[in-house]
Amino acid sequence: MNTKTMEGLSGASANMKLVNTPMRVFREAKRRGDTATMERAMGYAGQFFNKAEEYKNKAGEGTREEAEEIRERAEEETKEIIEKRKEEREKLEERIETGKETGKETDKETDTVEISEEGRILLEQNSNLYKTDYQGTKPAGYKEAVIYNKTGETVQQVQDINIPASI
Repeated sequence: MNTKTMEGLSGASANMKLVNTPMRVFREAKRRGDTATMERAMGYAGQFFNKAEEYKNKAGEGTREEAEEIRERAEEETKEIIEKRKEEREKLEERIETGKETGKETDKETDTVEISEEGRILLEQNSNLYKTDYQGTKPAGYKEAVIYNKTGETVQQVQDINIPASI
């Protein structure tokens, strides 16, 4: 919190509390019918109220200044983050370019995986089982999913099911 804001809030609070004393004197003087004391008490109350108003304005000014400072800091941080990202991107592009020029990767954080000849054959066989060619024919060994009923007999699959529903 800004010092102007704190000073303004505490000053306004204190002066509003101080208004209570001359107002109490005013009420007592009014009850007695003493107009001179009433006028004096109202003068003091007015002074305290005016000071409270000044402190309130000071607190508002401090709040505006604080908001402006926060906004400026946020803009600076944003600019710093953007600049940092640009530098990181440039470094990454430079590493990629040097890797292309030398023919090998410069990034030490990447891992490589080697698949044995047997693994390649198995991968090729398994991937061909579930693929269809561009004409829609299925490769040899491909089996449709089968559904069985309670007696163990195969049941024909129904492709389109329309269920009527009313709301």
